[in-house]
Amino acid sequence: MSTKEKTYPNGVNVEQLAETVNAIKDNPELAQFNFRASTKWLGGGHSRTTIKGFYGAGQEDDSRTNEFVLDGDEPPVLLGSDNAPNAVESVLQALASCLTVGFSYNAAAQGINVKNLEFDLEGKIDLHGFLGLSDKIRPGYKDISLKYRVDCDAPPEKVEELWAHVKKTSPVLDMLSNPVPVTISNGR
Repeated sequence: MSTKEKTYPNGVNVEQLAETVNAIKDNPELAQFNFRASTKWLGGGHSRTTIKGFYGAGQEDDSRTNEFVLDGDEPPVLLGSDNAPNAVESVLQALASCLTVGFSYNAAAQGINVKNLEFDLEGKIDLHGFLGLSDKIRPGYKDISLKYRVDCDAPPEKVEELWAHVKKTSPVLDMLSNPVPVTISNGR
């Protein structure tokens, strides 16, 4: 059977996933990745980010033939032109995307067929921090709530066990839950 004819559980090549895990166990340096993005201001609250290359698995990755383009803006109530989601909305998308990957990949590795997976997310922000009106209020989310709906062929206790693992290993959930050092410098 050719690769094109193979069917992968949840669209995940479990054999390649296992090979990747084993390669990293054998050579821990392969786990080091550097992702990059470049952003240009387009006026007002509108910006455009391009993403293409990254370093991973011990080398510069050039497998992407096209760059990804992501716009950001603000809604009119926050003085934007509503060309795209704002940055904090994009954080919600990043969290859901990361949890989707974690759940579907880990489910596939365990032989669990996922028929449907959906998320509803809500993040609460008090603009006093963002607008510099209070140094006692954080400028970011006060909290994020996420509800998921999953239809899969595993019993509820197995689904809960899988979610516990996904929450423990999600890079974006980790970044939102723990401080990450950010260095800001003039690139001139």
